[in-house]
Amino acid sequence: MPQPFTKLSAIAAPVMRSNIDTDVIIRIDRIVGNAVRGHLGKWAFGALRYLPDGSENPEFILNREPYRQAEILVTGPNFGCGSSREAAVWSLQEMGIRAIVGSGFGDIFYANCFQNGILPIVVDKEIADGLAAEVESTQGAGHIEVDLQAQTVTSPSGKRHGFEIDPRRRAGLLEGLDEVELTLRRDHEIRAFQAADRVERPWIHFAVKSI
Repeated sequence: MPQPFTKLSAIAAPVMRSNIDTDVIIRIDRIVGNAVRGHLGKWAFGALRYLPDGSENPEFILNREPYRQAEILVTGPNFGCGSSREAAVWSLQEMGIRAIVGSGFGDIFYANCFQNGILPIVVDKEIADGLAAEVESTQGAGHIEVDLQAQTVTSPSGKRHGFEIDPRRRAGLLEGLDEVELTLRRDHEIRAFQAADRVERPWIHFAVKSI
């Protein structure tokens, strides 16, 4: 079950390169034959995070303090594009990421975030760029605040920006529910519809007898 998300004030790391796809987030060879979650965080952003000899790349932001402790990413356009691998979200979650603020996401990656308790927030590119600039100007010391109840993102200097989110997905994150659990919450509506439909269209619900 996803962890409920209400409000978060945390270190944010700007990763502003455009079109970072799911293979950059986690390479396919790190997940083939490895279905065990809980061991993927160390491989997130592997191509950016590590040098060819396996040592850390000191130029990559998540290898530097205080960004190692980041719970929020600020990202460039089309983050999480590419393949549908859910392990991309798992690896970020296992790094400690709880929210991602960016100007656009790959559609399947965006949906997978909600399924796993990460809040993806879409804002204008100018806002994302401004948040990244403020974080960098404080060398990571300035926190970003995300308030899902109020649907706001607040920059280190106190600039507040609103964001839109699907009400159903918002409710799921606030309560820590995935799509299945959200659907089960409407079980009485589903059963009522089925009962009415059996009366209105009985031929749809005939029982198939075994031969």
